Amino acid sequence: MANFLLVHGAWHGAWCWRRVLPGLVQAGHRVHAVTLTGVGERAHLLHPGIDLETHITDVMMAMDTEEMDEVILVVHSYAGMLGTALADRRPERLKQLVYLDAVLPKPGESWSSTHASATRNARIAAYEATPLRSFPAPDASVFGLTGADHAWVQRRQTPHPGGPYTHVLQFDPKQVASVPRTFINCTEPPLGTIEASRQRMIDAQFWDGAWLPGSNIIEMKTGHDPMVSDPKGLVAILASLA
Repeated sequence: MANFLLVHGAWHGAWCWRRVLPGLVQAGHRVHAVTLTGVGERAHLLHPGIDLETHITDVMMAMDTEEMDEVILVVHSYAGMLGTALADRRPERLKQLVYLDAVLPKPGESWSSTHASATRNARIAAYEATPLRSFPAPDASVFGLTGADHAWVQRRQTPHPGGPYTHVLQFDPKQVASVPRTFINCTEPPLGTIEASRQRMIDAQFWDGAWLPGSNIIEMKTGHDPMVSDPKGLVAILASLA
């Protein structure tokens, strides 16, 4: 049995893992899905003071409250920032860190650092224009979703807090690299804002050479939300990592 802690990306919530949870549980694993402050069923808690530390604390508290050790921490998209922070601060609690088509930051970067200037400026302008400092979700089609899958995600997405978008994360890459890591690369279609992370995951110089040793890359021929578009394939990959 493995302990899986699942952390969604921007605009989503624990709801996005609904099709993945049964398969992991039926395989005998313990699974808990986190919802970050201000989104999903916690959207009513959205406020201007939410920042990256708020969401890092959400994940740490889930780990503590669920009394999980030897955790396989699965972080999707934006939550790559959070997984990196957890591996830096609590490496002894993690069995593996799984970046699911996720942000791979450098020390001193924010989530926005690797985005095109047009994307970054538009999101910052959007959250600065709202009293709650949030920015809206893109159309779910950018995740490669169509039909009923598109409609399911589209109606559940909520605005994302703006604070975490520009909040800089400091961490020790060697500490993070002490945790075994897997990057699941979703390629059909690839999401443009993850492109920098795709380049980094194969860069021998990334994190001053600390990234590649102890890391693994798995490709999924699906879009950015594989927990929706290919849940059986994702369950199989995660179960193999256990």
